[in-house]
Formats: sequence, structure tokens, C-alpha cells
Amino acid sequence: MKKKILPLLLVTMMVAFGVIGCGSGSKDNNATETNTDNMKQDTSSDESSVDTSAEPVTLKVFSNLPDRKNGQGLVEQTIIDEYMKENQNVKIEVEALDEEAYKTKFKAYTMDGMPDIVSIWGQPSFLDEVLDAGVLAELSEADYADYGFVSGSLDGFKKDGKLYGLPRNTDVMLFYYNEKMFKDNGWSVPQTYEELLALADKINEAGITPLAMDGGDGWPMAIYLTDLMVKINGDCSTIISDAIANGDFSDPVFAKATQLLADSAKAGLFQTGYDSQDYGTAMNLFTNGQAAMFYMGSWEASMALNEDIPEEIRNNIRVFTMPTVEGGVGKNTDIAAWNGGGYAVSADSEVKEEAIKFLNYMYQPDKLSKYGWENGVGMSAQDQSAYMTGNETELQLQVLDIVNKATSTSGTPVNDCGPSTFKTTIESEIQSVSNGWESVEDFLTSLGNACK
Repeated sequence: MKKKILPLLLVTMMVAFGVIGCGSGSKDNNATETNTDNMKQDTSSDESSVDTSAEPVTLKVFSNLPDRKNGQGLVEQTIIDEYMKENQNVKIEVEALDEEAYKTKFKAYTMDGMPDIVSIWGQPSFLDEVLDAGVLAELSEADYADYGFVSGSLDGFKKDGKLYGLPRNTDVMLFYYNEKMFKDNGWSVPQTYEELLALADKINEAGITPLAMDGGDGWPMAIYLTDLMVKINGDCSTIISDAIANGDFSDPVFAKATQLLADSAKAGLFQTGYDSQDYGTAMNLFTNGQAAMFYMGSWEASMALNEDIPEEIRNNIRVFTMPTVEGGVGKNTDIAAWNGGGYAVSADSEVKEEAIKFLNYMYQPDKLSKYGWENGVGMSAQDQSAYMTGNETELQLQVLDIVNKATSTSGTPVNDCGPSTFKTTIESEIQSVSNGWESVEDFLTSLGNACK
């Protein structure tokens, strides 16, 4: 997320907050099953007015949201179902994989031919090579003038001034924690990193995992590294871009943040085996009450509405941001935040006109943005102020308050700022440096070599 996004985003969210006042993950690869009971929508359209004479069209959607019953997957599937109901000549087939499997197959599709609508990420590590390959269709930016996109949110999806995709989220990285567990044990939310490590000792003594970490995938720890760098140095965008451009990661902020990550693992902050365990495993540790905290993005705020999670846990999920680091200049209100994933249309789609029509339908302000807020999946890249109801969960209100009070944002996390070789290197070697198998110096040298 470019820095210029922040002022308008905060104004938008502050307006929304004024409206509501003081009002109140298992993986599923079944692409056809959905449950829309929780969607607050009006599906009472007059079916007699639907045009059934149009030529049949099949759209293929390739998604990184395999859980179609909760969170963003539920929102996506609901919109798909509504579109097919309103356009009965259209059949939409969904292939949904978890993120790492998705990215692997996406690369294969760039060679063999893309599905019609695909999930994408507006960061250089993903999008630059995709756009160079010419596999995404150009979109007309003028079509979205009244869609309420936050200023600057489209920038990461452009090349040479042309638009090739639309952002779905504004993402914030957070520490989720079990408030009831904290209160029952007399634990306080840490304000400094020293307090966080001291808290980890207490939680370990209680026989509970302090922080569930998806270390096997690499990217959450790379974002953790970014979060630490923000607390150490404040704005790190120039430091990161210079390091990648020159293949030189000798700036002290990299070494200090990396050493702090390694020290945290050694101190027992993360679960045993964190460096090989995936997203679902880490999340399950937290939602089953085996871990007191879980480090993940604001998109998981939907946990508060997920009835697959025990009520005592989901009703007590709260969040805090990365604590301040001793000697660092970053404040608690300087946060790791950026524009997250989105959607694009295949350049070679045989039904491109219908695919763009469906994409535009998804982004109508009363679709992705509205349903996303109602299902607690975090913040859209579009203005959501009209959809505040006063019945938001405490978790939603907390995330909103964090954004309202943010004094700066990190922008794109470090792992997504460079070429794909750099992304692969940092996400595959960060486990080794965090668990002590690789020195900080060797790790940073490998990052530099990956940029040359």
C-alpha cells in the first residue's frame, strides 16, 4: 500500500466509526458447496424478469479461497451464486486452492492458459512477472470512478499507467489473542517487545503455547520481520527498496530485526515445530484454545463469526499490534498494513466480455465491500462507511480503531517488494535463520544474492 493511501483511508474509517458510535479455519477444497445463511442480503429479485434467451456462457474462476463456508470464501461464493441467479445463461465453475498451492498452479496456468477470472496480488514479487508475461487483460479505470476505491489503492495493480486488476482488501497484520484466557491467568497485553517475551515465559509455564505461527509458509514470518523493522526504524520503504535494487542488506535495521526474530523463537514465543507447520495448523492451535495468541492478518477477523470455532473462544478473540522495540523509533500506532489480494481477467479468455462484466459486478459497492464487512473479514479497498450497522463484533471495532489511530503504514511487506527469486529466498530461508540453523549474516547475504 502506497503511503498516500493512509490519509483518505483513515478519514473514511473515522467517518464510519462515527456512524456506529459505541455500538456494540479449516481448509475446504470443495468448490461447489456453500452456505450463505449468514449473508445479510436481499435475494428477492423478480426471477420472471431474468433473460433466459441469452447464449450459454461458462466462466472459470480460479480462487485462493478454498473455505467456501466462512470468511472471504463465503463472500466470494455468495456473489457467484447471485450472479448466476441474475444471469441464468451463465455457469461459473470455481477451482479454489490454498495460497501456496494456488501460486504454484498459477505459474502452470501462465504457460497452459489462464482461467477467465483469477486471484492476484498487487505486489511486485507476484504481479511484475505476470504482467510481463502478458496474461492479464487491461481494464478501463474510468469504469470504477464511482466504485469508492480508496485513493491509491489501484496503484499496485497498474503497469505503465494501465490497470490490470482490482484490489479486494486493505490488510493489517495483527496479534490475535484470547481475552478470557488472558484475564483468567492475569496476563496483560504487552506494550513493549520485552513485555511480549516475558509474557511468553508465563504462558509457557502455564503449559500453553504463547503464539501460534504459520512458519512453514514463510510469508507470515517475513511480514513479522517487516513489522519489527517498522518498530525499529519507522518508515523502512527506502531502506528496503535500496537493498533490493543494490543487492545489499547491510543496513543495521535488517540485522536487528532478524536477530530479534531468532531470539523470539529461541525464547519459546512460537509453538514447537512452527518452522514446518502451515496456516491451518497454526490457526487451529489458537481456535482450539491451545495457543494464547495467533499472528495473522485482519482478514481473519471473521473468526468472531465463525460458528465452527467454540463460542467461548470466538466471542473472546481480540487483537493488538506489534509492541514497540527498545531503542526503536516506531510507535504502537505505526502498523504493518498494505493493499492485499484482488482479482483480474485473463487476457486470452474466450468470454472476456462476460468475465469483465462479472468482475465489475463483484466490485459493485454493495457486493464485495458490503458483504465483506457484514461477515467480519476485515477492511475492503473500497469505502465501507455506508455498511456500518452498530452490530459489529468487538473484534471488528478493535481492528477499525487500530486503523483509525494509525500514524503510519508499512506498505508492501519486505518479501513482496522484490523479484520472485528474492521472495522465494526470503520465504524459504527465514525458517533457518529463525531457528538458528543459519546465521543472520548468511541469511542477509543470501537475500542480497537473490537480487543480483
